[in-house]
Amino acid sequence: MPTHAIDAILEIFTWVGLGMGVLVGVLTVIVRVADGTWVPAQIVIGEDEHGRIARWFGDDGQVGQARLSHEQEHALAGSETAHAFVRRGRSDRVRLSPGSPAVRGLSWLTIGFLALGALAALGSLIMLFVR
Repeated sequence: MPTHAIDAILEIFTWVGLGMGVLVGVLTVIVRVADGTWVPAQIVIGEDEHGRIARWFGDDGQVGQARLSHEQEHALAGSETAHAFVRRGRSDRVRLSPGSPAVRGLSWLTIGFLALGALAALGSLIMLFVR
């Protein structure tokens, strides 16, 4: 393969990697802010005619209540209490992990794009000094 073709490919990967890394990084920040603040809470799990419900006391003293999803019911099967995360300012949302899977996925995508751009830029610099 001619060296000009390798230079062109490395240049394309550099711009695509760094450009998409910045773009997806901005999207990650927007999704993270929209996700809100989640704080740890001790939940009590109860039953009603429609399924299982989680109840907790919030930081502001209000009682929160949220219906458990099928996945949450499966993860908390047989438990009467559990550690979970509730959204600050809302009394109807609960989840079992501290971070959002969407934010985590976008963060890894950002890291991947930025790594691609950085490695391609490094490869381009190495090719410059090899000749």
